[in-house]
This record gives sequence, C-alpha cells and structure tokens, in this order.
Amino acid sequence: MSFLVKKLLFASIFNSCLFMLLFIGIQNSSNKSKVDLLIDETIELPISFIMGSSFIFGSFLGSFVVFNMDNEK
Repeated sequence: MSFLVKKLLFASIFNSCLFMLLFIGIQNSSNKSKVDLLIDETIELPISFIMGSSFIFGSFLGSFVVFNMDNEK
C-alpha cells in the first residue's frame, strides 16, 4: 500500500474518532447559534459542535496537502 493511501486512511480513521468524541462531548451543551451560509442559515447548533467540526474538517483537508521536501536540483 502506498504512503499516500496509508496517510489518508489514517487521517480518515483519526478524524472519524474525533467526530464521535465530539458528539459525546456536546451532549449537555446549551449555548446554541446559527451559521450564516451564502445561501441560507443552518439550524441552531451548539457552538462547540460548530467549532469542533470545523477543526476536524480542516484537519482532514490538511491531510491532502503533500509536501515535497526533496532539495534535489
């Protein structure tokens, strides 16, 4: 299995586990807010869910970045 596939598989599993822990952690959250999207607004969601899911989504998208650190010319 190539390095890129292993990296994406690990990122998917890790971020899925974080997402499940996020659901467990926000059970008693009472501060709710709406997110204003370009087209419409979302339903009222806990602020911790909005922040946590944006962090997890950014972490997953960041795993697609490939750095080529070879300095060969």
